[in-house]
Amino acid sequence: MLSKSQAKLFFIAGTLLFTVLLLILTVDTLRQIPTQTREANLSEEVKRGKLLWEKNNCMGCHTIMGEGAYYAPELTKVYERRGPEWMKVFIQDPQAMFPGERKMVKYGFTDSEIDDLIAFFKWIGEIDLNGFPAKPTLTLVINSPSVNSNKSDVAQPAKFQALCTACHSVSGKGGNVGPALDGVGKKYNSEYLHKWLSNPAEVKPGTAMPKLPLTEEELNELVKYLGQI
Repeated sequence: MLSKSQAKLFFIAGTLLFTVLLLILTVDTLRQIPTQTREANLSEEVKRGKLLWEKNNCMGCHTIMGEGAYYAPELTKVYERRGPEWMKVFIQDPQAMFPGERKMVKYGFTDSEIDDLIAFFKWIGEIDLNGFPAKPTLTLVINSPSVNSNKSDVAQPAKFQALCTACHSVSGKGGNVGPALDGVGKKYNSEYLHKWLSNPAEVKPGTAMPKLPLTEEELNELVKYLGQI
């Protein structure tokens, strides 16, 4: 049992100790902020992108760094997950990529504004958030047919690298949102692939596959590539 004077001394010493610890931790945190936030990459484009994010109340639907609403996807790592080309196409016209499904507003951003937003997302994705958001512990395992052992040597079209790899993989490289595309040319003929890439929702209503803005030349190039892997 402490005496009154001992209890007072214990309280004062404890308060001083934890105050000093708090100050040390605060100084250490402030010292680490420039490195963890990649302050050197905080360009004017990033700042303008952040202003667009706030001005259009994007957090009313999305979350970023754990803050915001949960109506739409979390965007902290969207640059890593989707890539700049996919993001640019989507922001330009969300409805065009997902006809009749996506509820995201078409804001009518200019090309430079879209570039600013993408720069902002790139910067956000590079911030050291101590492992947030956590990567999924479960992975999609797809047993791809063993075809064309040299498929990894087939040159990928620019559009495939820019858009398709955001969701699909070939030879284990790429995204895992959609199915791996190894051997897809053996399962479907070129006519079907052309029709599918032109308008996925027309072939399979309700599909998660977006309608990509592809020219006829790009379509033919993708169909030819898919037939080789």
